[in-house]
Amino acid sequence: MTVCIAEKPSVAAEIAKVLGARSKKDGYYEGNGYQVTWTFGHLCQLKQPDGYYGSWKKWDLAILPMVPPKFEVELIQDAGVKKQFKVIKDLYKKADLIVNCGDAGQEGELIQRWVMELAGVRCPVKRLWISSLTEESIRQGFQQLRDQVDYDRLYMAGQARAEGDWLLGMNATRLYTLKYGGFKQVLSIGRVQTPTLSMIVDRDKEIEHFIPKPYWVLATKYHDTHFSCTQARFDTAEEGESFLQAANRYHLTVKDVQRKKSSEQPPQLYDLTSLQVDCNRKYGFSADATLKCIQSLYEKKLTTYPRVDTKYLTDDIFEKCPSIIHSLTTICAGARPLDGRTLEKSRRVFDNSKVTDHHAIIPTGDVRALATLNEQEMKVFGLVVRRFVAAFYPPCEYAQTTVLAAAGDVAFKATGRTILSEGWRMVYAADRDDEEEEQKDDADNAVLPEFTIGESGPHIPSLTQKLTTPPKRYTEASLLQAMETAGKLVDDETLRDAMKENGIGRPSSRAGIIETLLKRGYIRREKKAIISNPAGRDLMDVIQARMLRSPELTGQWEKKLRDIEQGCFTLESFMDELQAQLVSIIKEVQADTSDKKISSQAEPTSRATSSRKSTAGNIAKKVKVGDRCPVCGKGYVRKGPYGLFCSEYKNSGCKFKQK
Repeated sequence: MTVCIAEKPSVAAEIAKVLGARSKKDGYYEGNGYQVTWTFGHLCQLKQPDGYYGSWKKWDLAILPMVPPKFEVELIQDAGVKKQFKVIKDLYKKADLIVNCGDAGQEGELIQRWVMELAGVRCPVKRLWISSLTEESIRQGFQQLRDQVDYDRLYMAGQARAEGDWLLGMNATRLYTLKYGGFKQVLSIGRVQTPTLSMIVDRDKEIEHFIPKPYWVLATKYHDTHFSCTQARFDTAEEGESFLQAANRYHLTVKDVQRKKSSEQPPQLYDLTSLQVDCNRKYGFSADATLKCIQSLYEKKLTTYPRVDTKYLTDDIFEKCPSIIHSLTTICAGARPLDGRTLEKSRRVFDNSKVTDHHAIIPTGDVRALATLNEQEMKVFGLVVRRFVAAFYPPCEYAQTTVLAAAGDVAFKATGRTILSEGWRMVYAADRDDEEEEQKDDADNAVLPEFTIGESGPHIPSLTQKLTTPPKRYTEASLLQAMETAGKLVDDETLRDAMKENGIGRPSSRAGIIETLLKRGYIRREKKAIISNPAGRDLMDVIQARMLRSPELTGQWEKKLRDIEQGCFTLESFMDELQAQLVSIIKEVQADTSDKKISSQAEPTSRATSSRKSTAGNIAKKVKVGDRCPVCGKGYVRKGPYGLFCSEYKNSGCKFKQK
């Protein structure tokens, strides 16, 4: 008998349907030579400290650092987990072959390997690796099963991440709690959450300490067109006034008119982070809400695997694109002109060298579940569809016009853009997506009248005083981008992609990190802004260790985890380096003779709390067993004697319940 195991019941049901295992049993499906079972996400976890030594149960600075001789896993203490694990273990005992059908990524690999380790699996294991849950993809995946050993490096990277997080989290949390917590609260320290909090706190302090400085700008109006002085700003009013008086003495004369044709390439396909950024900017969705939506779209077979960090497709996807475009013609007007035409294969879209585990997020072409989508899911799906369709359109062609003029010795300039051919922008115009269609509201994109070299006439110069402005507060969109580039401000899309290897956190975990900081009261949301709370500031004031605070150093750690996955670095070296850094941090903190204490209690704000309750209320009506928890997003929905609850209620204290 072949036993297949998926990460959740709904995925197992889809796989069982394709394999012909149609007989529903207690905890699995059976038929056609297959048994298909499931986990609820994590059934296992690394042991708690006292699982290694009884003395580690007590929080005491003297026992730090806690470094297990060998990390071990244990079953999560939950009745539902224990019951399902027994089902899985019994099936494994009689299996001739096991097919790991966990989510095709680092976390999915770790979840199933831990279950197999605890169950004592001895039979051969194959790996199913698919990017969508369509019947075609599942069938093709089972025809191309690979030996599990091919994914050992992926597992080692996941193991390194889990063990590293345990080592740092358990030790640093106890260290700072005992030293600075004042015996009133637990100070939660994490590999990704602490540098993320550091970025937010640093930005808020920079804003608060910012002192505005005045400056003056000179502009003039000629033929209803705004011209700016080529000397961008003046530091004193006197200097600006002298230029203003000089400009007032003369008519404005056009010196040169430059027209240059240029083009704007279609935006690249979505990875998870860029989708979360767009959803936050356009619709105000949190990163967590977007992740839940795109995960739901994946499970409804509408889009491909979502937890990806690439914006490219592999070459073999190209032959499927015409049929996908055809399926989208009923829901996207921009797809209709492409239907039946030969599509262009662009290197901005198709590049095998830029794809590792999974390709960019695209529609699958299966739109049968479209009627089941809620409003949020429809908006997210619409973005994915339009981005995919636009990728096959030509660039937007435009003419950039620059008019150079002068009033005496004072030089002015006006710039504008004229669209010559909309190209890919037609996709967004046809769907009336105003936010994508609108050009930026600035002078550089104004439509200019015709000017002739040598023409001259009266103009209206003016000097305006302005103030320098502080940096903007983080939004979830800008925070996600900062996490992606280890805190560096990078606007260029291509450069951001090149820096992803050194980003902090994985795309799939960043939303959870933000939610964790909100839940612990370290930060709060105010409209779209993310702002630090006193508890978060106090915590960062006592954390001086650069390894814990620095997004750049954390990004380097993330790079080493990727190197383990690619076989360029070892788990042993990673853990040795981390242990050495941890010992250094402990010595530094223990040597601190100050009497610092954190007085602020880390409690979620009423706004954040009510927001989560509202989210839970809106989603709870639709959840079913096996879904991700609608409150914390980390656990899975389970069924108990009193109704539905979250599997993380013991680990993280999640309060989700539903009768």
